[in-house]
Amino acid sequence: MSVTAMSPGSTAQHEAAERRLAARTLLACPVLTSHRQPDELALVRRHSAALRSTFAKLLSYHLVVETSFARLVKTPPSGDSPLRPVQRGDSPPFTPQTYALFSLACASLLTPGTGEWLLISSLVEQVRADAVSAGVALRDTPSENRRLVQAVGLLIDWGVLTETDGSLSAWSERREEGVLQIHRPLLPHVLPRPLRDVASLADLAARLPSGAAEPRRSLRRRLVENPLVKREDLPEDERDVLSRERSELTRLLEEHFGLTLEVRAEGALAYDTEGTLSDVAYPGPGTVRQAALLLTDALTDLARPSAASHHVPGGTAGDVPGLLTPWGTVSSELGGLVSRYSKAWAGAYVADPARLQKEVVALLESMSLARSLPGGLVLHPAVARYRPEPHAEPTRAARRLAGKPDGAGAPPSGALFTDSFLREAL
Repeated sequence: MSVTAMSPGSTAQHEAAERRLAARTLLACPVLTSHRQPDELALVRRHSAALRSTFAKLLSYHLVVETSFARLVKTPPSGDSPLRPVQRGDSPPFTPQTYALFSLACASLLTPGTGEWLLISSLVEQVRADAVSAGVALRDTPSENRRLVQAVGLLIDWGVLTETDGSLSAWSERREEGVLQIHRPLLPHVLPRPLRDVASLADLAARLPSGAAEPRRSLRRRLVENPLVKREDLPEDERDVLSRERSELTRLLEEHFGLTLEVRAEGALAYDTEGTLSDVAYPGPGTVRQAALLLTDALTDLARPSAASHHVPGGTAGDVPGLLTPWGTVSSELGGLVSRYSKAWAGAYVADPARLQKEVVALLESMSLARSLPGGLVLHPAVARYRPEPHAEPTRAARRLAGKPDGAGAPPSGALFTDSFLREAL
């Protein structure tokens, strides 16, 4: 149907759907450029006025939209947010030093007299010099050189820099020279605040924007950005908003971001039915995700958690809701799962259960479903909403009714899950 053939109602619905898609795109990818995401940027530019208003009023986010780029500047996450460092492909996650080098690279590119093009080696030399001035330790070791390459690589990923002759990977591996082009209009908006009055990295961190004063906006930010908002982590004013204004909160999240709000005794979450907004896929395929689902199921079978508080030794917040399982039990249960599903899971994890446990725990922590303590693993009651759906082989009668011979439709040997997963309520 063409736009001219639409009724006023359908036109309004189409516009609202476009704005929602544009908002979701910016939340998932806060930097868009005409070179890398031309269609997405065109959509954001078409609805730029409404999007600026939406992000400012609902989340206290600042949206910059220009001809060649769009940049959504978010406020820092709340203290209860899980750590989700930047990770480029298979490279290790960003460390504090990598973030510092990223800031120094931005500062180097903003140095007066820097042209539109520069050599990779020149940028690296400038970052090293600035690191000394800023008191950032940067040794000439393989690991720290990799972090420096990661920092510059993120600027390339975001479209701030473009490889025009040679590549960063070639420079990293063989020190082959390369030329970078600077996207000058976008560069000043990469960091969340200007650098002109920043004397040190500590000063930069201390002056980051904050929107924590308004409970409605801060609660919306938690729900939009966090996989789970635990009730025990909410300040009193945000708990009050969640209780009194739940209907309005549900409407706003669905209307503007396409998120569905769930509220239970243990907390709340805004989930994406399309499964495209989150940067962490869970549940999902793969050994680590399957092992995490089965492990939480096994541990809760041992002792079902409830909404009541259980004292967690070593915790900093006193009593928290959840189930504390000693590490020995965690390892034992996971070891049993490895033995049971050794044919279905990746051989590297079957051969190294300790590595599998480490990655399973990291995944659960990234979803705010677990906490690691010296005494064991604390599972939050919210794990009860995620339940694995094992493949059920059709009965003989069902196969006959479907006209299939006996044995047809059975899963392949070693298969663990179908492609679908059942997500239950808390």
